[in-house]
Amino acid sequence: MPTISQEAVLTTYKLGNLELPNRIVMAPLTRNRAAEDGVPTSLMAEYYAQRSSAGLIISEATQISAQRQGYARTPGIYTEAQTAGWELVTHAVHTCNGRIFLQLWHVGRISHTSLQPGGGPPVAPSAIRAKAQTFVDGGFTDVSEPRALETNEIQEIVTAFATAAKKALLAGFDGVEVHAANGYLIDQFLCNGSNKRTDEYGGSVENRTRFLAEVMQAVIKEVGADVVGVRISPVSTANDVHDSDAGALFNHVVKVLDLLKPVYLHVIEGQTGGPRDFDPHFDFRALRGKFHRTYIGNNGYTLAVANKSIEDGAVDLVAFGRLFIANPDLVARFREDAILDPLDPATLYGGGAKGYTDYPTLKKTLSTS
Repeated sequence: MPTISQEAVLTTYKLGNLELPNRIVMAPLTRNRAAEDGVPTSLMAEYYAQRSSAGLIISEATQISAQRQGYARTPGIYTEAQTAGWELVTHAVHTCNGRIFLQLWHVGRISHTSLQPGGGPPVAPSAIRAKAQTFVDGGFTDVSEPRALETNEIQEIVTAFATAAKKALLAGFDGVEVHAANGYLIDQFLCNGSNKRTDEYGGSVENRTRFLAEVMQAVIKEVGADVVGVRISPVSTANDVHDSDAGALFNHVVKVLDLLKPVYLHVIEGQTGGPRDFDPHFDFRALRGKFHRTYIGNNGYTLAVANKSIEDGAVDLVAFGRLFIANPDLVARFREDAILDPLDPATLYGGGAKGYTDYPTLKKTLSTS
Protein backbone atom coordinates (compact mmCIF):
# COMPACT_ATOMS: atom_id res chain seq x y z
CA MET A 1 0.00 0.00 0.00
CA PRO A 2 1.30 3.51 -0.76
CA THR A 3 2.51 5.47 2.24
CA ILE A 4 1.36 9.00 3.02
CA SER A 5 4.58 10.43 1.54
CA GLN A 6 4.18 8.35 -1.62
CA GLU A 7 0.75 9.84 -2.18
CA ALA A 8 1.97 13.46 -2.48
CA VAL A 9 3.21 13.12 -6.07
CA LEU A 10 0.05 11.20 -6.95
CA THR A 11 -2.40 13.92 -5.93
CA THR A 12 -4.24 15.89 -8.59
CA TYR A 13 -3.30 19.45 -9.54
CA LYS A 14 -4.88 22.22 -11.60
CA LEU A 15 -2.43 23.83 -14.03
CA GLY A 16 -4.13 26.70 -15.81
CA ASN A 17 -7.15 25.06 -17.42
CA LEU A 18 -5.63 21.58 -17.26
CA GLU A 19 -6.55 19.02 -14.62
CA LEU A 20 -3.42 16.97 -13.94
CA PRO A 21 -4.01 13.47 -12.50
CA ASN A 22 -0.70 13.63 -10.63
CA ARG A 23 2.20 16.01 -9.94
CA ILE A 24 4.79 14.07 -11.92
CA VAL A 25 6.18 15.91 -14.95
CA MET A 26 8.19 14.29 -17.72
CA ALA A 27 11.08 16.68 -18.32
CA PRO A 28 12.29 17.61 -21.82
CA LEU A 29 14.72 14.99 -23.13
CA THR A 30 16.64 15.38 -26.39
CA ARG A 31 16.76 11.96 -28.07
CA ASN A 32 17.67 12.79 -31.71
CA ARG A 33 15.06 10.54 -33.33
CA ALA A 34 13.40 13.03 -35.70
CA ALA A 35 13.79 12.74 -39.46
CA GLU A 36 16.67 14.62 -41.08
CA ASP A 37 14.34 17.49 -41.99
CA GLY A 38 13.20 17.86 -38.38
CA VAL A 39 9.86 16.11 -38.90
CA PRO A 40 8.63 14.13 -35.87
CA THR A 41 8.08 10.45 -36.64
CA SER A 42 5.55 7.76 -35.75
CA LEU A 43 8.24 6.26 -33.51
CA MET A 44 8.30 9.50 -31.55
CA ALA A 45 4.51 9.36 -31.24
CA GLU A 46 4.80 5.87 -29.76
CA TYR A 47 7.54 7.02 -27.36
CA TYR A 48 5.49 9.89 -25.94
CA ALA A 49 2.27 7.87 -25.80
CA GLN A 50 4.05 5.25 -23.69
CA ARG A 51 4.78 7.97 -21.10
CA SER A 52 1.36 9.64 -21.16
CA SER A 53 0.51 8.69 -17.57
CA ALA A 54 2.71 11.62 -16.44
CA GLY A 55 0.69 14.50 -15.08
CA LEU A 56 2.33 16.59 -17.78
CA ILE A 57 4.81 15.81 -20.55
CA ILE A 58 7.16 18.55 -21.70
CA SER A 59 8.47 17.62 -25.14
CA GLU A 60 12.07 17.52 -26.20
CA ALA A 61 13.52 20.90 -27.19
CA THR A 62 12.20 21.93 -30.61
CA GLN A 63 13.81 24.52 -32.86
CA ILE A 64 11.69 27.46 -33.97
CA SER A 65 13.44 27.87 -37.35
CA ALA A 66 16.27 26.36 -39.42
CA GLN A 67 18.80 28.85 -38.02
CA ARG A 68 17.95 27.70 -34.50
CA GLN A 69 19.07 24.06 -34.91
CA GLY A 70 22.05 22.92 -32.88
CA TYR A 71 21.98 19.13 -33.05
CA ALA A 72 21.31 16.57 -35.76
CA ARG A 73 17.91 14.84 -35.90
CA THR A 74 16.17 17.21 -33.51
CA PRO A 75 12.60 18.25 -34.37
CA GLY A 76 11.35 21.63 -35.57
CA ILE A 77 8.03 23.46 -35.52
CA TYR A 78 8.47 25.84 -38.47
CA THR A 79 7.32 23.83 -41.53
CA GLU A 80 3.96 22.30 -42.42
CA ALA A 81 5.50 18.83 -42.45
CA GLN A 82 6.93 19.30 -38.95
CA THR A 83 3.59 20.56 -37.65
CA ALA A 84 1.85 17.54 -39.18
CA GLY A 85 4.40 15.24 -37.56
CA TRP A 86 3.76 16.78 -34.18
CA GLU A 87 0.02 16.29 -34.71
CA LEU A 88 0.72 12.53 -34.75
CA VAL A 89 2.44 12.90 -31.38
CA THR A 90 -0.22 15.01 -29.68
CA HIS A 91 -2.99 12.78 -31.01
CA ALA A 92 -1.23 9.69 -29.62
CA VAL A 93 -0.73 11.33 -26.21
CA HIS A 94 -4.30 12.63 -26.00
CA THR A 95 -5.69 9.24 -27.07
CA CYS A 96 -3.95 7.88 -23.96
CA ASN A 97 -5.45 10.70 -21.84
CA GLY A 98 -2.15 12.53 -21.54
CA ARG A 99 -1.25 16.23 -21.57
CA ILE A 100 1.77 17.66 -23.42
CA PHE A 101 3.54 21.02 -23.82
CA LEU A 102 6.07 21.75 -26.57
CA GLN A 103 9.43 23.21 -25.54
CA LEU A 104 10.46 26.10 -27.83
CA TRP A 105 14.20 26.29 -28.52
CA HIS A 106 16.84 28.50 -30.02
CA VAL A 107 20.32 27.07 -29.43
CA GLY A 108 22.26 30.25 -30.21
CA ARG A 109 25.98 29.49 -30.29
CA ILE A 110 25.56 25.81 -29.40
CA SER A 111 25.56 24.70 -33.02
CA HIS A 112 27.78 23.77 -35.94
CA THR A 113 28.12 25.32 -39.37
CA SER A 114 27.02 22.02 -40.95
CA LEU A 115 23.60 22.48 -39.32
CA GLN A 116 23.14 26.13 -40.31
CA PRO A 117 21.48 27.39 -43.51
CA GLY A 118 24.16 27.88 -46.15
CA GLY A 119 26.84 26.64 -43.77
CA GLY A 120 26.93 30.00 -42.01
CA PRO A 121 28.04 30.59 -38.42
CA PRO A 122 25.64 30.17 -35.51
CA VAL A 123 24.37 33.36 -33.87
CA ALA A 124 24.86 34.51 -30.30
CA PRO A 125 24.65 37.64 -28.14
CA SER A 126 28.41 38.05 -28.61
CA ALA A 127 31.00 36.41 -30.85
CA ILE A 128 32.36 34.14 -28.11
CA ARG A 129 32.86 30.47 -28.93
CA ALA A 130 31.53 28.12 -26.26
CA LYS A 131 33.64 25.36 -24.79
CA ALA A 132 30.95 22.84 -25.64
CA GLN A 133 30.02 20.12 -28.10
CA THR A 134 27.06 19.30 -30.30
CA PHE A 135 25.74 16.12 -31.93
CA VAL A 136 26.49 15.85 -35.68
CA ASP A 137 26.68 12.82 -37.99
CA GLY A 138 26.09 10.35 -35.18
CA GLY A 139 28.77 11.72 -32.87
CA PHE A 140 29.82 14.73 -30.82
CA THR A 141 31.98 17.57 -32.15
CA ASP A 142 33.07 21.01 -30.94
CA VAL A 143 30.62 23.83 -31.62
CA SER A 144 31.48 26.42 -34.25
CA GLU A 145 32.53 30.05 -33.79
CA PRO A 146 29.36 32.22 -33.64
CA ARG A 147 28.71 35.72 -34.91
CA ALA A 148 27.08 38.38 -32.75
CA LEU A 149 23.46 39.19 -33.57
CA GLU A 150 22.80 42.67 -34.88
CA THR A 151 20.31 44.59 -32.73
CA ASN A 152 17.83 44.73 -35.62
CA GLU A 153 17.87 40.92 -35.94
CA ILE A 154 16.61 40.29 -32.42
CA GLN A 155 12.98 41.17 -33.00
CA GLU A 156 12.76 38.62 -35.83
CA ILE A 157 13.75 35.93 -33.33
CA VAL A 158 11.20 37.19 -30.81
CA THR A 159 8.53 36.94 -33.52
CA ALA A 160 9.72 33.43 -34.44
CA PHE A 161 9.11 32.27 -30.87
CA ALA A 162 5.56 33.62 -30.98
CA THR A 163 4.89 32.07 -34.39
CA ALA A 164 6.21 28.71 -33.19
CA ALA A 165 3.92 28.87 -30.15
CA LYS A 166 0.92 29.42 -32.39
CA LYS A 167 1.95 26.48 -34.60
CA ALA A 168 2.37 24.30 -31.52
CA LEU A 169 -1.21 24.89 -30.41
CA LEU A 170 -2.43 24.27 -33.96
CA ALA A 171 -0.56 20.95 -33.80
CA GLY A 172 -2.59 20.00 -30.74
CA PHE A 173 -0.23 20.81 -27.88
CA ASP A 174 -1.81 21.84 -24.59
CA GLY A 175 0.75 24.60 -24.18
CA VAL A 176 4.38 25.61 -24.73
CA GLU A 177 7.48 26.03 -22.62
CA VAL A 178 10.03 28.72 -23.51
CA HIS A 179 13.51 27.24 -23.10
CA ALA A 180 15.58 29.86 -21.28
CA ALA A 181 17.99 27.41 -19.62
CA ASN A 182 21.07 25.24 -20.14
CA GLY A 183 23.25 27.72 -21.97
CA TYR A 184 21.10 28.17 -25.07
CA LEU A 185 20.32 31.53 -26.69
CA ILE A 186 18.11 33.12 -24.04
CA ASP A 187 20.43 31.94 -21.26
CA GLN A 188 23.39 33.28 -23.28
CA PHE A 189 21.73 36.72 -23.24
CA LEU A 190 21.06 36.48 -19.49
CA CYS A 191 24.58 35.61 -18.35
CA ASN A 192 27.43 38.13 -18.49
CA GLY A 193 29.98 35.42 -19.28
CA SER A 194 28.45 35.07 -22.75
CA ASN A 195 26.83 38.49 -23.20
CA LYS A 196 29.29 41.35 -23.76
CA ARG A 197 26.89 43.55 -25.71
CA THR A 198 26.88 47.32 -25.37
CA ASP A 199 23.37 47.95 -26.73
CA GLU A 200 20.05 47.73 -24.85
CA TYR A 201 20.42 43.93 -24.59
CA GLY A 202 23.72 43.95 -22.71
CA GLY A 203 25.41 45.35 -19.64
CA SER A 204 23.00 45.69 -16.73
CA VAL A 205 20.87 42.86 -15.33
CA GLU A 206 17.81 44.70 -16.62
CA ASN A 207 19.22 44.89 -20.14
CA ARG A 208 20.34 41.27 -20.21
CA THR A 209 16.85 40.19 -19.12
CA ARG A 210 15.21 42.23 -21.91
CA PHE A 211 15.36 39.50 -24.58
CA LEU A 212 13.71 36.90 -22.33
CA ALA A 213 11.02 39.41 -21.33
CA GLU A 214 10.29 40.29 -24.95
CA VAL A 215 10.07 36.63 -25.97
CA MET A 216 7.70 35.86 -23.10
CA GLN A 217 5.55 38.92 -23.83
CA ALA A 218 5.27 37.96 -27.52
CA VAL A 219 4.45 34.31 -26.84
CA ILE A 220 1.89 35.17 -24.14
CA LYS A 221 0.27 37.75 -26.41
CA GLU A 222 0.01 35.13 -29.16
CA VAL A 223 -1.43 32.20 -27.18
CA GLY A 224 -2.27 33.36 -23.63
CA ALA A 225 -0.42 33.12 -20.30
CA ASP A 226 -2.33 30.03 -19.11
CA VAL A 227 -0.65 27.88 -21.76
CA VAL A 228 2.89 29.27 -21.49
CA GLY A 229 5.59 28.02 -19.15
CA VAL A 230 9.29 28.90 -18.94
CA ARG A 231 12.41 27.02 -17.92
CA ILE A 232 15.51 28.52 -16.27
CA SER A 233 18.73 27.11 -14.79
CA PRO A 234 20.12 29.72 -12.37
CA VAL A 235 23.36 28.03 -11.28
CA SER A 236 24.01 25.57 -14.11
CA THR A 237 27.09 26.10 -16.23
CA ALA A 238 25.84 23.77 -18.98
CA ASN A 239 27.15 24.72 -22.42
CA ASP A 240 29.73 27.07 -20.92
CA VAL A 241 27.46 29.77 -19.49
CA HIS A 242 28.19 31.55 -16.24
CA ASP A 243 27.32 34.78 -14.50
CA SER A 244 29.33 36.77 -12.00
CA ASP A 245 26.28 37.24 -9.72
CA ALA A 246 23.66 34.57 -10.40
CA GLY A 247 21.68 35.53 -7.31
CA ALA A 248 21.10 39.11 -8.40
CA LEU A 249 20.45 38.08 -12.01
CA PHE A 250 17.89 35.36 -11.41
CA ASN A 251 16.07 37.09 -8.60
CA HIS A 252 15.46 39.87 -11.11
CA VAL A 253 14.56 37.36 -13.84
CA VAL A 254 11.93 35.71 -11.65
CA LYS A 255 10.54 39.09 -10.58
CA VAL A 256 10.07 39.98 -14.26
CA LEU A 257 8.54 36.59 -15.06
CA ASP A 258 6.15 36.83 -12.12
CA LEU A 259 4.74 40.07 -13.52
CA LEU A 260 4.14 38.37 -16.88
CA LYS A 261 2.21 35.54 -15.16
CA PRO A 262 3.19 32.46 -17.20
CA VAL A 263 1.37 29.35 -16.02
CA TYR A 264 4.52 27.83 -14.54
CA LEU A 265 8.20 28.38 -13.76
CA HIS A 266 10.36 25.29 -14.36
CA VAL A 267 13.67 25.51 -12.47
CA ILE A 268 16.76 23.31 -12.74
CA GLU A 269 17.92 23.41 -9.15
CA GLY A 270 21.64 22.80 -9.51
CA GLN A 271 23.99 21.71 -12.25
CA THR A 272 22.12 20.32 -15.26
CA GLY A 273 22.41 16.54 -15.19
CA GLY A 274 24.58 16.68 -12.08
CA PRO A 275 24.07 15.43 -8.54
CA ARG A 276 21.51 17.10 -6.32
CA ASP A 277 23.87 19.45 -4.51
CA PHE A 278 22.61 23.00 -4.27
CA ASP A 279 24.90 25.98 -4.60
CA PRO A 280 25.33 27.16 -0.98
CA HIS A 281 25.21 30.77 -2.19
CA PHE A 282 21.89 30.39 -4.02
CA ASP A 283 18.55 30.12 -2.23
CA PHE A 284 16.06 28.25 -4.43
CA ARG A 285 13.39 28.37 -1.73
CA ALA A 286 13.55 32.18 -1.75
CA LEU A 287 13.42 32.16 -5.54
CA ARG A 288 10.31 29.99 -5.41
CA GLY A 289 8.70 32.51 -3.05
CA LYS A 290 9.03 35.26 -5.65
CA PHE A 291 6.91 33.39 -8.19
CA HIS A 292 3.19 33.24 -7.47
CA ARG A 293 2.01 30.64 -9.95
CA THR A 294 3.02 27.00 -10.41
CA TYR A 295 6.62 26.09 -9.58
CA ILE A 296 8.17 22.94 -11.09
CA GLY A 297 11.30 21.65 -9.39
CA ASN A 298 13.84 19.69 -11.42
CA ASN A 299 17.24 18.06 -10.89
CA GLY A 300 18.01 14.75 -9.25
CA TYR A 301 14.73 14.34 -7.38
CA THR A 302 14.02 10.94 -5.87
CA LEU A 303 10.49 9.86 -4.99
CA ALA A 304 11.14 10.62 -1.31
CA VAL A 305 12.60 14.07 -1.97
CA ALA A 306 9.77 14.89 -4.40
CA ASN A 307 7.09 13.98 -1.91
CA LYS A 308 8.68 15.90 0.94
CA SER A 309 9.20 18.96 -1.28
CA ILE A 310 5.53 18.96 -2.28
CA GLU A 311 4.40 18.47 1.31
CA ASP A 312 6.67 21.30 2.49
CA GLY A 313 5.37 23.66 -0.22
CA ALA A 314 8.81 23.99 -1.81
CA VAL A 315 7.43 22.84 -5.18
CA ASP A 316 4.04 22.24 -6.78
CA LEU A 317 5.15 19.74 -9.42
CA VAL A 318 8.35 17.72 -9.88
CA ALA A 319 10.02 17.01 -13.21
CA PHE A 320 11.82 13.72 -13.79
CA GLY A 321 14.07 13.25 -16.81
CA ARG A 322 16.20 10.18 -17.21
CA LEU A 323 13.99 8.05 -14.98
CA PHE A 324 11.30 8.37 -17.67
CA ILE A 325 13.62 7.05 -20.38
CA ALA A 326 13.93 3.51 -19.00
CA ASN A 327 10.64 3.56 -17.08
CA PRO A 328 7.84 4.62 -19.45
CA ASP A 329 5.32 3.76 -16.72
CA LEU A 330 7.19 5.72 -14.04
CA VAL A 331 3.93 6.84 -12.42
CA ALA A 332 2.82 3.23 -11.89
CA ARG A 333 6.24 2.30 -10.53
CA PHE A 334 6.09 5.18 -8.04
CA ARG A 335 2.57 4.13 -7.05
CA GLU A 336 3.69 0.55 -6.39
CA ASP A 337 7.08 1.58 -4.97
CA ALA A 338 8.56 -0.75 -7.58
CA ILE A 339 12.15 -1.14 -8.70
CA LEU A 340 13.22 1.31 -11.40
CA ASP A 341 15.00 0.02 -14.49
CA PRO A 342 18.35 1.57 -15.49
CA LEU A 343 18.74 3.29 -18.84
CA ASP A 344 21.18 2.25 -21.58
CA PRO A 345 23.50 5.27 -22.07
CA ALA A 346 24.66 3.98 -25.46
CA THR A 347 21.18 4.52 -26.92
CA LEU A 348 20.41 7.98 -25.52
CA TYR A 349 21.08 9.93 -28.71
CA GLY A 350 20.11 8.86 -32.21
CA GLY A 351 19.17 5.42 -33.50
CA GLY A 352 15.80 3.71 -33.64
CA ALA A 353 13.51 1.81 -31.31
CA LYS A 354 16.30 0.22 -29.27
CA GLY A 355 16.68 2.14 -26.02
CA TYR A 356 13.76 4.34 -27.03
CA THR A 357 10.43 2.51 -27.23
CA ASP A 358 11.51 -1.02 -26.19
CA TYR A 359 11.88 -0.49 -22.42
CA PRO A 360 9.44 -2.84 -20.63
CA THR A 361 6.56 -1.70 -18.45
CA LEU A 362 6.10 -2.92 -14.91
CA LYS A 363 3.25 -5.20 -15.99
CA LYS A 364 5.43 -6.81 -18.67
CA THR A 365 8.37 -7.12 -16.28
CA LEU A 366 6.25 -8.91 -13.67
CA SER A 367 4.67 -11.24 -16.23
CA THR A 368 8.06 -12.44 -17.49
CA SER A 369 9.77 -12.75 -14.13
